[in-house]
Amino acid sequence: MTVISTDGLALAAEWGTDEVTASTLPVDLSTSTYRTVSRLIIPAAAGDVLSVNARARVTNDTGRNRGEPGYTVGVGYHLWAYDCDSGQGTAGPWTRISSYNGDNVSRDRHHMPLHITTTWRVPATWPDGHRIVVVLRADAHSTAWRSGDILTVDQEYGHLAVRRWTGSDV
Repeated sequence: MTVISTDGLALAAEWGTDEVTASTLPVDLSTSTYRTVSRLIIPAAAGDVLSVNARARVTNDTGRNRGEPGYTVGVGYHLWAYDCDSGQGTAGPWTRISSYNGDNVSRDRHHMPLHITTTWRVPATWPDGHRIVVVLRADAHSTAWRSGDILTVDQEYGHLAVRRWTGSDV
């Protein structure tokens, strides 16, 4: 078991956003076609501890536009981070900072909340002065998928919050 402690660190700040960057998740067979649901750019230093809390909601209307009953869709979601100032942009490298999470949303269930939290230590190799991008990503997949089907990412239900604990000058 890994234990991450904030002993010797001070709470520098907390950032939060209600901006949801994705409006849909395309449904396909793959479990690795993630979309960015929300993101925050914050300062970071080697050894910092980030406490991350994210939520979103998706809606399953598969088949509705065809007059069909639709089908169950699996949704995987997790938290990631990458170096904002590496010069590579979203090309990475990306680091998954939380466990994998997922659930199934049927047409009857219709709405599915996504909620995830994690505590993560910024690696000792983190470059001085570089900011970090913390990202909630999600994927929609089903063996019954039909090309063009989507899950709606509900814009009014998203939130991403990050607390930064640091030992560096704040």
